[in-house]
Amino acid sequence: MATISYREALNQAIREEMELDERVFLMGEEVGYYQGAYKVSQGLLQRFSERRVIDAPIAEMGFAGVGIGAAMVGLRPIIEFMTFNFSLVAIDQIVNNAAKIYQMSAGQFPIPIVFRGPGGPAVQVASQHSQALESFYAHVPGLKVVMPSSPADAKGLLKSAVRDDNPVIFIEGETLYNSTGEVPDEEYLIPIGKGEVKRAGSHVTLVAWSAMVQVCLAAAEKLAAQGIEAEVVDPRTLRPLDDAVILESVRKTGRCVIAEIGWPMAGFGAEVAYRVQRECLDQLDAPVERVTSDDVPMPYALNLEKEVVPQPDDVIAAVKKVLYLE
Repeated sequence: MATISYREALNQAIREEMELDERVFLMGEEVGYYQGAYKVSQGLLQRFSERRVIDAPIAEMGFAGVGIGAAMVGLRPIIEFMTFNFSLVAIDQIVNNAAKIYQMSAGQFPIPIVFRGPGGPAVQVASQHSQALESFYAHVPGLKVVMPSSPADAKGLLKSAVRDDNPVIFIEGETLYNSTGEVPDEEYLIPIGKGEVKRAGSHVTLVAWSAMVQVCLAAAEKLAAQGIEAEVVDPRTLRPLDDAVILESVRKTGRCVIAEIGWPMAGFGAEVAYRVQRECLDQLDAPVERVTSDDVPMPYALNLEKEVVPQPDDVIAAVKKVLYLE
């Protein structure tokens, strides 16, 4: 296996799927000549031409709608938003069309489309570019929501998303593009809806996705030095959610902390907490704790941004609370 970056893994997935299936094409802002805002589409225009790598204007509602129409006639579009914050401009197309056409057409029109791009905060990109919107999309029947935390997961899940006959919201952690990891060279697919234990432990379960997985792994290393073994569970996809991998872990450890980079009010972690307490109440030795960003728009100042976004020490404090150590 080669060690490559998160962005390179995404690039491999798109390139391989475009080579395998001529119906696959990429459309979005600066995906062609600029080779992607985060260089995920590097080299694809030269390989596949303007016919299949299409630079779109700054009109998210428009090119999202073009993609949905293309999916209705049998193509398999990958629509890139420069940031998922900009997907809000296209939310009518995503929620009222992509998510509903298959049902409203009585199954005549599958919508095999991937909406992908970076989500969550980066570093000093301020409030309008720092939002975690996964709970918005996970709320909607008809959409699948995928949030990989590693290069291998990014490749395997994106390839599965392109082959899926349903609309997939594929949110890439904006701070993960430079992260590296081993990625299989051969044909590699990860089923949508299958989570994974990223680190085994026995004292507490940490549930996290996307960039927060790395925060929880860092917290787990610090906890291990104090004799506390945390198990880190990454659902990888939020809709459908792999309840089994989460519940099995919580039943083993008896304690659960959910860490997400989104806001606390109606965040996706609240849904996870509900499912854990519903199914594991008798095994829980403490109430479920959530770690989230502060309930404020993101400030620009770097010191304030670090205060708002969950850090490993915030996860450690929550773990000690459920272990009754504080």
